[in-house]
Amino acid sequence: MAGTTLDDYTDRYARRVRGMKASEIRALFAVASRPEVVSLAGGAPYITALPLDAVGEMLGRLGSEHGATTLQYGIGQGTLELREGICEVMALSGIDAACGASPDDVVVTVGGQQALDLVARLFLDPGDVVLAEGPTYVGALGVFQAAQAQVVHVPMDSDGLIPEALEAAIAEQARTGRRVKFLYTIPTYQNPTGVTLTEERRERVLDICERAGLLVIEDDPYGQLGFEGEAPAPLRARRREGVFYLGTFSKTFAPGLRVGWILAPHAVRDKLVIASEAQILCPSGYAQAAVATYLNTMPWREQLKVYREVYRERRDALLDALTDLMPEGTSWTRPGGGLFVWATLPAGLDSKAMMPRAVAARVAYVPGTGFYADGSGGGHMRLNFSFPPPERIREGVRRLAGVMEQEIATRQVFGAVRGEGPRRRAGSDTPGPALA
Repeated sequence: MAGTTLDDYTDRYARRVRGMKASEIRALFAVASRPEVVSLAGGAPYITALPLDAVGEMLGRLGSEHGATTLQYGIGQGTLELREGICEVMALSGIDAACGASPDDVVVTVGGQQALDLVARLFLDPGDVVLAEGPTYVGALGVFQAAQAQVVHVPMDSDGLIPEALEAAIAEQARTGRRVKFLYTIPTYQNPTGVTLTEERRERVLDICERAGLLVIEDDPYGQLGFEGEAPAPLRARRREGVFYLGTFSKTFAPGLRVGWILAPHAVRDKLVIASEAQILCPSGYAQAAVATYLNTMPWREQLKVYREVYRERRDALLDALTDLMPEGTSWTRPGGGLFVWATLPAGLDSKAMMPRAVAARVAYVPGTGFYADGSGGGHMRLNFSFPPPERIREGVRRLAGVMEQEIATRQVFGAVRGEGPRRRAGSDTPGPALA
């Protein structure tokens, strides 16, 4: 249809398309991937830490020696070999057979993102409410918005999701007659804040959801990437009913293979498989075989230790640079694991409005607005430390601090012109989370 425009298609779109919008992170990729830009924006793991020669040989053998099976169609639930390997991985976090973890109840997905989409397809009708931490993972917001659900954020502090705020949110939705389907949470090294829900709060959150008849969707991409001792046991290790556990190999092995999973209550497993088959027929046999072979033949537990040490060094480099270089009035979280730090800007600065100046200064971050369903969060930004080496991290913070100082100076000049007087700046000797 020559010469058509977007307007020619708008009336033909399904209603659910109206809730879809571009990810702020994906929109940054074209800029952040330029070599002259120091990217503190993405969440890419440091793949070079893998034994790439050995991984390459393994992948080659899967095609040359086992191609007749790895390149063929498979079953919708995923191969038994991989599902058994996934159970071994979950056991490392405390989700074992005693907790009801079984290969029969694992559904292999195309990364953690498809796992989220399957849950949304199963449970969300237009107008339903999802409770989620505020801020939360931008990819989850996209899934829920595409499902025409309303996301209601529950505030956090340095100990994670606030139980009293969760109770209040549930009560408010009940008062207004809106139907809450589930709580979506990343309790361990949360994206984007890096904050971890405390042991005591985990039990309280589960109790609150159980009393309210609320399902819990536990997303755990980072739980095995802790730097300071063991993380608290996942929610799924504590309750087997009503908790869906979502995992992925994207952060601990290879995101390019796009392999994740759902551990679901047994009664729901078949519906998940049917929904997945309707979407993709079956997950990639080659990608599944690659992950299963990696788990069976390579020292993946030792590789986790390598990642932890690499990321600990880079987290420390970021925290040190922030302490040394950030303008007064800036604060930030201090994650015990994962890939991210959440920074709060000095009063009056807006992370989204500041982006053009940051790009011109050859540094990238993700504005906080991407992590709230209503577009709030302009006073915050997410900083990633997993990919750049420590010296590049420090250079990126130096550039970013310079941009912020320019913004502060500009606001002071305009304030003086308007007769507002000098801007008051709060101190930040002990940076905190400031997550509200």
